[in-house]
Amino acid sequence: MEWAVQRPFLETRLMTRRWTALIEREGVGYVALCPELDIASQGDSIEQARENLREALELFLEVASAEEIERRFSEDVFVTQVEVALDHSPIGPASGGI
Repeated sequence: MEWAVQRPFLETRLMTRRWTALIEREGVGYVALCPELDIASQGDSIEQARENLREALELFLEVASAEEIERRFSEDVFVTQVEVALDHSPIGPASGGI
């Protein structure tokens, strides 16, 4: 019976939450940003940048005070696209520019 008394203390429940990850190529690598907490990381590939961001978020949430998390947290993050008319040729992959 002793096990039954101690068992609840041995069980841990992991709480998970989804965060936004914006990943952008920068030079030869990638930069990943979580806009909700303004935490960033980088990596040599998209997958590595994403994994490094996940680790940075975990570390931040482990050590930051509740006040720091609340100060940084922005629930109002919206990811969308905007169409803009251009008077000149665009620069970028579609035009063969970059």
